[in-house]
Amino acid sequence: MRQQGWRLAVKQVFDRTAAAIGLVVLSPVLATTALAIRATMGSPVLFRQARGGRYGIPFDVIKFRTMLDAVDAHGEPLPDDRRLTKLGAFLRNASIDELPQLLNVLRGEVSIVGPRPFLARYLARYTPQQARRHDVLPGITGWSQINGRNSITWLQKFEHDLWYVDNWSLALDAKIFAVTVIRVFQRRGVASEGHPTMPEFYNEA
Repeated sequence: MRQQGWRLAVKQVFDRTAAAIGLVVLSPVLATTALAIRATMGSPVLFRQARGGRYGIPFDVIKFRTMLDAVDAHGEPLPDDRRLTKLGAFLRNASIDELPQLLNVLRGEVSIVGPRPFLARYLARYTPQQARRHDVLPGITGWSQINGRNSITWLQKFEHDLWYVDNWSLALDAKIFAVTVIRVFQRRGVASEGHPTMPEFYNEA
């Protein structure tokens, strides 16, 4: 079912309402996290990165910073495992680093539920079939997130995302949201095997 009409309107109203309430209720967590990042990593506290949005239109996702800006002798960033701090690892494990994305939700760039927005530089690497993941709003959590998150392969992520696109409904969003709450407490699938985060995407199709 395509995201359009009254169902899309309901989804967007829920998104903005939930994001606004979340920012207020979680403000102590947000403030404490910001202070902890500033004390251990310095500025900036927030991390912005270009991601692919609906219809493949890039936007800047907003997250809490979890890595140092350390570079090698050639000025290239060090591997993720050398830049990820202990605080950053905790924030990722607890999914606290994702909370500033509620600002993206308020701006209409991201939904609470939808395919995770991947790096904008990946857009040119998708097959036409894979690019269909952008037919819907990207999300903070999604079908792929509750079915393995970063512990599954890139191709499995696309399979889950395309299944979501083809089977989207408000009821499915509600199910994904409920399961996500459970997954956050379980802290499952945060890292890919052998990597502190997901490895670079190169089309394997």
